[in-house]
Amino acid sequence: MTLRVEAVARTGPTWGRDACALAGRADVWFDTAVLHHGGGVAERVAAASLPPAIRDRLSAPRPDVCGLTLDRPRIMGILNVTPDSFSDGGELASVAAAVARAQAMAGTADILDIGGESTRPGAETIAVAEEIRRTAPVIRAIREAGIATPISIDTRKAAVADAALAAGADMVNDVSALTHDPAMAALVAERDVPLCLMHNRGDPATMQDDPRYADVLFDVLDALENRVHAAVAAGIRRENLIIDPGIGFGKTLQHNVTLLRRLALYHDLGLPLLLGASRKRFIGTISGAAVARDRVAGSVAVALHGVAQGMHILRVHDTTDTRQALSLQAAMIGTGTDDA
Repeated sequence: MTLRVEAVARTGPTWGRDACALAGRADVWFDTAVLHHGGGVAERVAAASLPPAIRDRLSAPRPDVCGLTLDRPRIMGILNVTPDSFSDGGELASVAAAVARAQAMAGTADILDIGGESTRPGAETIAVAEEIRRTAPVIRAIREAGIATPISIDTRKAAVADAALAAGADMVNDVSALTHDPAMAALVAERDVPLCLMHNRGDPATMQDDPRYADVLFDVLDALENRVHAAVAAGIRRENLIIDPGIGFGKTLQHNVTLLRRLALYHDLGLPLLLGASRKRFIGTISGAAVARDRVAGSVAVALHGVAQGMHILRVHDTTDTRQALSLQAAMIGTGTDDA
């Protein structure tokens, strides 16, 4: 196994002399790290003792995304124009309803993530033309309504991404990490837009059929690194890449919990990190909330944990609740505005 370096994330304003910011975040830092040599061999070391290149990879500011700095957590609001998404399917049945939701979200979200195809477990692939019909008019109407919030198109298909970018989208969120459509990489490279690469196994119809890993933490990390290499080889600038460990995609409850506990490990790739856990099934299983829309509190709890691990982008359904929680968290740890 390649040497992996896991920063031990800490929050709050108390930095020791040898502490470093974590992944360019002003509110998360580390002064120790764990070296994973493979074969279960791990060694805890002081951050100051790390080689400069490794320390910089863990600490350096991440490139802006859609003009947004990543020195603080950013909220990506989920806006699904699908009839069958697990949590909000069918809520936005018209362009007008979608624009109204976008206007409401724009006050608390930094990015709007618009999806026209459900990727919930068991979902079937829809036709490209139908996915374009659902998404491109909504994006165009959002722009015509004067909403300037950056827009991400949540799709695995190059033609859908192309239509969305033409309509006014700014980035691509591909849950297949360029494995579904061979044309996607060339499109993103040509358009020179940000791209989120998410870890997944199989397609939505089969991804939850008994997923297994030798070690989910490092298997997911290795797979994401391979997709980053593939993207760069296809001509996509590394500065345009974001990675997502894919909570809930091809993973059991225990896989999800293990990943969430150790999210800081993924800073070893030196890229912005996106966390998408909002309202997912594992939250309901742990909390007893069977209905997805009743998982807001659990979703916010996971989001706050992610922030403390240095996540840069939180993909959530409930932007207002998440924004309020982030404001209070920042105040409590001493990194927010002091109004007292």
